[in-house]
Amino acid sequence: MKKDVLHTIQDNMGSFSKGQKRIAGYILSDYDKAAFMTAGKLGKLVHVSESTVVRFAAMLGYDGYPAMQKALQELVRSKLTSIQRIQASNSTLFSSDVITSVLQQDMDKIRVAVEEVDRAAFAAVVDKLMAARHIYILGVRSSSFLAGYLHFYLHLIFDNVSLVTSNSAGDILESMLRIGPGDLLVGISFPRYCQSTVKGVRFAHDRGADVVAITDSAMSPLYPMASAALLARSDMISFVDSLVAPFSLLNALIVAAGHRKNADIAQTFNRLEGIWDEYGVFDDP
Repeated sequence: MKKDVLHTIQDNMGSFSKGQKRIAGYILSDYDKAAFMTAGKLGKLVHVSESTVVRFAAMLGYDGYPAMQKALQELVRSKLTSIQRIQASNSTLFSSDVITSVLQQDMDKIRVAVEEVDRAAFAAVVDKLMAARHIYILGVRSSSFLAGYLHFYLHLIFDNVSLVTSNSAGDILESMLRIGPGDLLVGISFPRYCQSTVKGVRFAHDRGADVVAITDSAMSPLYPMASAALLARSDMISFVDSLVAPFSLLNALIVAAGHRKNADIAQTFNRLEGIWDEYGVFDDP
């Protein structure tokens, strides 16, 4: 497995110059802050030039300082507390127009998702949905909105879908008491990964059910237990998560599954339209 940036720094500490050791020491002790600093700001803090910081990143094998900074951000985003994220946002997010900054970050998440999505894994997940005896969907805290959204549409496509709604690990396990071989669990979790979701996924995996992970990276605790994973970034330098890219990924999954069950969906919505009209569900003009 590829080493993270902190282990790489530790392994190379003996070969660093005096200035590089100051950079390394600061990153190792305060990587959560260094991850959101410019090369110039980091250099000023440890009393070296900006060019020394850039060369330090290159020495570690990164294609420039932004690449090392991105690696640090990848490392810390699952570990930052809400307070730390607020502190980081004070020097980044709010240094410019907030709405432009937030919307730009959301657009960047979509762009990265388009570039990085594993299309073979995506096709495999659609196949698993089609083949499953029963589909369970699990997501808690902010991921519960993703889980609920996916369930809302999948239950219109399939007649074998259950949403696991509790945040309690005990209740989650009880809700999946009968899960086993032939069943599919779609586990949804993003940093800071909730342990109740991790335990639920492990429970399903241990009982022979197939597992699909909707998460942010291969570093997610759900990833090793999943036979297929769809990855989308959720990080934002604030106390809130950006769920734009995960929602878009779920939209694509719903559309693909619906396309495979096109005839069934047509019948379902014909029935629903009749029910909606009969009971005045919508206030149509």
